[in-house]
This record gives sequence, structure tokens and C-alpha cells, in this order.
Amino acid sequence: MKRFTAAALLGAISVSACAQSQAPAPAAGKPVTAAAAAPAGTAPKVAPGSADARAIAAIRALNQQVPIDKIGAAPMSGFREAIVGGKTLFITDDGKYMIQGSLYDMQAKKDLSEASVSALRKELLKQVPVRDRIVFAPANPKYTLSVFTDVECGYCRKMHSEIAEYNREGIEIQYLAFPRMGLGTDDHKKMIAVWCSADRKQALTAAKSGKALPMKNCTNPVSMEYDIGQRAGLTGTPMIITADGEQVPGYMPPKELKAYLDGLAKPEAKTAAKS
Repeated sequence: MKRFTAAALLGAISVSACAQSQAPAPAAGKPVTAAAAAPAGTAPKVAPGSADARAIAAIRALNQQVPIDKIGAAPMSGFREAIVGGKTLFITDDGKYMIQGSLYDMQAKKDLSEASVSALRKELLKQVPVRDRIVFAPANPKYTLSVFTDVECGYCRKMHSEIAEYNREGIEIQYLAFPRMGLGTDDHKKMIAVWCSADRKQALTAAKSGKALPMKNCTNPVSMEYDIGQRAGLTGTPMIITADGEQVPGYMPPKELKAYLDGLAKPEAKTAAKS
């Protein structure tokens, strides 16, 4: 049982490390991405011998390469909280035991783990300036969403086919690249071609319509955005994130998404949505 649990946990926290291992080294004379992905094996700086250090060591005993985005005191005493690949881990202060999953505050009726991950997503998205996104916005947006997208994904294409309706509902869509087949694939190259086009919006629309684009290369943010998607816990596209870092549960038609966002904006509905 102990071996099975360790193996399962290792697989769960290895997602971002595996994804990064697919990244090809840039060829000589070729443009590089606008920002480097987080190096595998990174972790916050902590005091040697501290509970945080023991928690990091416990994770490293399972995987030496996976980036650790957050480490600190957990909401419950005797534990540290770590966020790895968008997943929450709780490690005892002595580093002996580890739990993966959500921590729910029964009194406040709040998923504390989701709150921590949402805060991390919000910080991660700050690393991507608007100039590196492909933006479809109404004149006076009520809501702004960050959407990790792929040109081949069926629901990504469906969502984009309704982009005008999302805008009419007051929703601004800011696309970030996430080639779901991985870095170095044809999918990745298509995403680079979109981001390197003179008219990115037109190129993205064409690519999502199944039209072939001329392959291009330039200084681009595709690999960086892919890395951030992994660290934000992306498991499928489109991944839709609110301005507060909350993840919307998958594709929704425009009117349904507007109603969902209206609900999140109400404190009582927001609590219910997390219940």
C-alpha cells in the first residue's frame, strides 16, 4: 500500500516536470521565447532545517525535478502547504507524512486549497503582459477572462466560434497559448505561427477554422505561457480563469458563462459555488 500511494503521488506531481522535459533546446541562430520557463527543480528559498525545508525535502524524495511554486504554513496546525503543478500538498512539519487533496473549512464552508491555488494562478498570470496575449474585447467589458487555448482542441474551436457573442455579453477573452500536444510538436509550431503573425487575431481565427498557416518563427511567448498553464494546474483546454484566479469549470455557452460570472460576483453565490 505504501508503495502504491507513493507511486500515485509521484505521478500526480510529475505532470509539469514531464511537460518541461519535452521542451527542445533552441537551435543555433533561431529566435528564443520571450521569457524562459521556470527551471525544473525550482522551489522558494527557505531557512535550512525549517519545517518548510523538511516539506521540500519530502517532495524532492519523490521527484527531484518538479517545480514547487509555494511552500508555507497550512491553515491547520502541524502541516505545511505546498503547491506543485497547480495541486495542493499538505506535509507534516516533521516531513514524515504527506496528503494530496483539498482542505475544507466546515465552519466557513470554503475550500481553502482552491483559495490558495487561485491566489497562485492570479500571481502567475501577472507574468504574462497583455501584449503577449491575443485579446478579443468589447468596448466596455464587465468581465475579463484569461483563457489557455489550443488551435486543435474541439471546445477551444467551439468557444472561439462564439467569440462575438461572449463580447456582446460583456466578456473580454484574453487568450494564452497552450499547445496541448506538448512543446516541439506540430501543434506547438502552429501556435508559434499564430503568435508570430502580423495579425494574431486573424491568424488564430484562421487556425481554429482548420486553415493552414505559413510556418513562422520569432521571439514569442508560447513556451512561457505553456509553462504557466502547467504550473496553474491545467488539465485540459480551454482553461478559463477569472481575474481573481478562479478556474471556470470548462467551456460554457456565452449566456451561461455570463450567468456563472454574475453568480461569482455575489458573495453568497460565490460561497455556494465553492461548496
